[in-house]
Amino acid sequence: MDEQKRLAHYRKMTETPVPRLIWKLAIPTIISMLISSIYNTADTFFVSQLGTSAAGAVGVVFSVMAIIQAIGFTIGMGAGNILSRELGAKEDENATVTASTGFAFALVLSLILSICGLVFLKGLMRILGATETILPYAEAYARYIFLGCPVMCLSFVLNNYLRAEGKAMYGMVGITVGGLLNIVLDPIFIFSFGFGTAGAAMATALSQLISFCILLSFFLCGKSSVRISFRKVSADFHLYLRIVVIGLPTLMRQGLASIASVALNVAAAAFGDAAVAAMSITGRIMMFAFSAMLGFGQGFQPVASFNFGAKRYDRVREATKYTAITGTLIMLAVSVICIILAPSIMRVFRRDDLEVIAIGTYALRVQALLLPLTGLVTATNMGLQSTGQALPATVLAMARQGIFFIPLILILPVFLGIRGVALSQPISDGLTAVIAIFFFSSFMRMLKKEAEKQS
Repeated sequence: MDEQKRLAHYRKMTETPVPRLIWKLAIPTIISMLISSIYNTADTFFVSQLGTSAAGAVGVVFSVMAIIQAIGFTIGMGAGNILSRELGAKEDENATVTASTGFAFALVLSLILSICGLVFLKGLMRILGATETILPYAEAYARYIFLGCPVMCLSFVLNNYLRAEGKAMYGMVGITVGGLLNIVLDPIFIFSFGFGTAGAAMATALSQLISFCILLSFFLCGKSSVRISFRKVSADFHLYLRIVVIGLPTLMRQGLASIASVALNVAAAAFGDAAVAAMSITGRIMMFAFSAMLGFGQGFQPVASFNFGAKRYDRVREATKYTAITGTLIMLAVSVICIILAPSIMRVFRRDDLEVIAIGTYALRVQALLLPLTGLVTATNMGLQSTGQALPATVLAMARQGIFFIPLILILPVFLGIRGVALSQPISDGLTAVIAIFFFSSFMRMLKKEAEKQS
């Protein structure tokens, strides 16, 4: 990128009115997140037509997908936030080194995960909550997910880099093409070719490969502010440590989501395949809904990190407040839709299984009740992470799916049965919001003090 374009981009990130800039970056990011969630939602929809056990298998393997996302988002967010602040401070060469190092780091970790997953496939599926009837479907699905693991992981990394630079539109193109291709290939591979659950995983892996190639082309063709080069990979251990520390909130958020998914599957399995399928479908729907908030928050992140690097603390404060308020309103609208349409939504996935529909309708409604609270939680968490405040960001990221949810999913079903399984997430969301209020207030005070120092 030549100097004139770099200067124009710098001015855009530091001078464009905050609401307009956030929406400009958030709209393609929201689309990217929704399309990403379609990978799993489409698989759940088409696989569920094969039967209740097959639908449950997708829920079991979702834990694997969460681990892959955890690696990709941890490194992508960690390196992305660092390079964004480096670009804001006009340290472009350091940003390229950071991007290249993160890419190589993710490649190595994803290859290790892929090999280990294929070697220990059957035992791993059992650990993740597969019953004997679900196990064959889960093995068939997971095998191809593990084969596609490296390109899936690297796609998440590259998409996060483009977002961090403030070029979310490029990321949207790569993710959208892959997502639409996945929807087209799912019925072909599952039904036309007769591959069953394995076909859904094949479609997902192939679609992610196409996404990866498109995203990588932006870096190879000079569309990005940074370059990806193995010659620029750093041997400095401290850079790897910084990437992990800054990405730690994401690791906790994604990693604990995987553990929570396993705990949810195990808890639901005690009530039969219908319960596993219902909670699996509910989880996909809520993840799809939550993707809108994550996308909006991720549109806010480069605004926060870039301006923090440029010492525009007033803009960071304005952006955080705007994201919290707007995000809450977005999630309120989504919540109302989910509560009203819950039965109809569940029938789309399992039209002829009344037990799955009944369990899923209740779970979807109670989880949607406290969904608006995720607006404040997400804005606070991403604001802290974007400005390098890893400790509070990590604590907040651990709260929803770890500190609160895991104990609740272990305790509540003992006393409340299947309703306890469904109630664990909304109660966890409410407790997490209490912590978020404290961190949000502290963060805003800190930014106000820094802005006053600059004036």
